[in-house]
Amino acid sequence: MEKSFIGDHNNDIRVINLYFEAVQKRYDFEINDTLNPVLGEFCIVETARGLEMGKVYTKASYIKPDTISVPLKKVVRIATEKDMEKYSDLKVEAVKASYVLKNKIKKFNLNMKSIETEFTFDRKKLIFYFASEDRVDFRELVKELASIFKLRIELRQIGVRDQAKLIGDCGVCGKPLCCKAFINKFDSVTIKMARDQSVSVSPTKMSGICGRLKCCLNFEYDQYAERQKFFPEVGQSVVTPAGRGHVVSTNVLNNFLFVNVPEKGVMKFEIREITFNREEKEKILKEIAKQHIELSEIKDEE
Repeated sequence: MEKSFIGDHNNDIRVINLYFEAVQKRYDFEINDTLNPVLGEFCIVETARGLEMGKVYTKASYIKPDTISVPLKKVVRIATEKDMEKYSDLKVEAVKASYVLKNKIKKFNLNMKSIETEFTFDRKKLIFYFASEDRVDFRELVKELASIFKLRIELRQIGVRDQAKLIGDCGVCGKPLCCKAFINKFDSVTIKMARDQSVSVSPTKMSGICGRLKCCLNFEYDQYAERQKFFPEVGQSVVTPAGRGHVVSTNVLNNFLFVNVPEKGVMKFEIREITFNREEKEKILKEIAKQHIELSEIKDEE
């Protein structure tokens, strides 16, 4: 395959992004100029856990060394046919190992659920991913598993979001879960994001199947936050062509809002048709922020 070089990359680092099936996450690795894997091809890489195999997710590109916070691990080689056969065998062994774990969980009567199992490519470590609502003392379990498999055992507890990502399902939108489909790293999602997007502040409306706030609330929040600057708050007094009234609801992306005008009822107006006191809006926002703080303090005390 012909290599393509753009500009002077003498001091740049060549990086490639790889996808790891077991944990369903992507990571960057340093790759030398002699290797040119194509999308979908597999590579053997060095990791903190040993040798592992990842699938090429993006083409190699050059980045500046000062943009990297920690040194990147390196791609060892493009996977050979023999490597692929070994990888397939390890996945079969991992499935068998997961059944062993499930039986041992029952034996020790532990409150934990097996989610995923994987061997490192060099077969020096066996990793079990599990979920639990409690802190689990699995020391005896690890000893027994180590005596069975004769290698290093790692039991890793994952959160409810990672559990949903690994298992997969469909959201209320009818599409595969975003975490399963494309999210690589979970970003912070807040109730304020839901409120600013006029989402009903109720657990059933805001929560995903993991029980946490829906990740999709974060996707369009920046656009909503930017447009919200030009809109009054719900409940705020505004002046409309039909007279003064109070805001009932807003649709910031489509530039209109509903206002309850006395003796005329709820009416729809374009944002350009109304005026409002911006200082009053700031006071309302500060009061809302104060209420959120007080609510969080009450929950902490409980």
